[in-house]
Amino acid sequence: MSLSTRIGLVLTALAAVLVAALGAIWVQQTRDSIHEEITAATRVAEQWLDVSARELQAYPSDSSRARLLAHIVAVGRIRANALEVIDAHGQRRYLSPPPTYKAGRWAPAWFTALVEPRFAPWRAQAGDLTLVLYPDASRSTLDAWDNLCAMAGWAALLLAALFLAARFALKRALYPLDHVMTALDRTGQGHFDTRLPVFPIPELGRLARAFNGMADRLAQAVDDNIQLEAERELSVRLQASLEAERRHIARELHDELAQGITAVRALAGVVAQHGETIPALRRPAESIIVVTGQMQDGVRSILHRLRENPDNELLCTDEPLRRHVDIWRQNFPDIVLSATFAIGPEPSGKASMHTFLRVVQEGLTNVVRHARATRVELALRRSPDGNWLELTLADNGVGYPGRSPAAGCGLGMAGMRERVRALGGEFAFEAIAGRGARLAVRLPAFATPAAVAADAADAAAAAVTPLEDLRA
Repeated sequence: MSLSTRIGLVLTALAAVLVAALGAIWVQQTRDSIHEEITAATRVAEQWLDVSARELQAYPSDSSRARLLAHIVAVGRIRANALEVIDAHGQRRYLSPPPTYKAGRWAPAWFTALVEPRFAPWRAQAGDLTLVLYPDASRSTLDAWDNLCAMAGWAALLLAALFLAARFALKRALYPLDHVMTALDRTGQGHFDTRLPVFPIPELGRLARAFNGMADRLAQAVDDNIQLEAERELSVRLQASLEAERRHIARELHDELAQGITAVRALAGVVAQHGETIPALRRPAESIIVVTGQMQDGVRSILHRLRENPDNELLCTDEPLRRHVDIWRQNFPDIVLSATFAIGPEPSGKASMHTFLRVVQEGLTNVVRHARATRVELALRRSPDGNWLELTLADNGVGYPGRSPAAGCGLGMAGMRERVRALGGEFAFEAIAGRGARLAVRLPAFATPAAVAADAADAAAAAVTPLEDLRA
């Protein structure tokens, strides 16, 4: 059922309840009215019969008795009462005829029991005759029933008219809801430009304004989603282009630089093999072999970084740092490097581990260049709460004499400090003359670089440092 039909039925049902309540009041009033009417008619009949009975009692004779019976028969049925005359032997001498008003019709038994009052018969003694008067409210009850049927018919017609009128009025008043439903259907089909007019009815006007505001926000959201999708697609394409460019650069480095380094190393090897005949060339040739090996490692590292998978778990572990330590030990066997790695199996941030690698490269380079140390201790640990990674690098060298620990040791030290601060970490360097130096770095386990990103040139610069310079 439509909303107007439902509301019309509700209003009609409420009106029917009101009519039923009024009907109950009418029934009570009708019962009282019938009681008063029958009581008044019975009182008149009792008075007349009482007078007649007293007259017969005063002058008892057969003629008086016959005259009373004749008079009663001539009167016939007394209004709203039935009269019965019984002689001294209990024989009925007379009974009033049935009513002629609406003869043959009777009110339903349930209605009679509802509105018809109960009356006791009235008796009077006239000589040897007994007069019995029976109050009869059947005609009044029948009149009340007829009135009820007429009122019920009119009530039914009025309720039907009320239902139709309410339904018609509500349908006209709620006609804008058809526009609302149509607008909702169109919006659900993807027509987000659908708008409602502002209706004159205050409630529907508020509904229209709310719908239009919702449609505006929905259209804006759709536009934003389209823009985000376009930006995402552009980002994907840019990333694909960058990956292709990185692969191209990696191929060029491999084909050009790596092949050239390999050729230089091969030539240096040939020179070293013939060093017995020319002793002055043997030592430089061996140095060239070592340096070119470091250059190959650096180029290999650059190639791996250019082709690396962002999801590669090795980039989040200490494995690259361990490899660098092993290579450094091979190149500088005269310096004892003790390394401790205790970050556990949990992966760490790629940026943090990469920064630690660069710090260790720079620190070990400084040890070789300046410290004149025989022993280096390296330790990488995870803090007890697991949120920080702590690196310490200490040597037993000369402690960088003539340099200020606060100022650092050249551009390499400044670069390390900048890297650590860019990741929100802590950097400390201490050098005491004659007692060595100690470098301490503390970084978040999952740091995200804010501004400084390590570039591939750092690895190459560390790898191609001339061996003679490191040993100077």
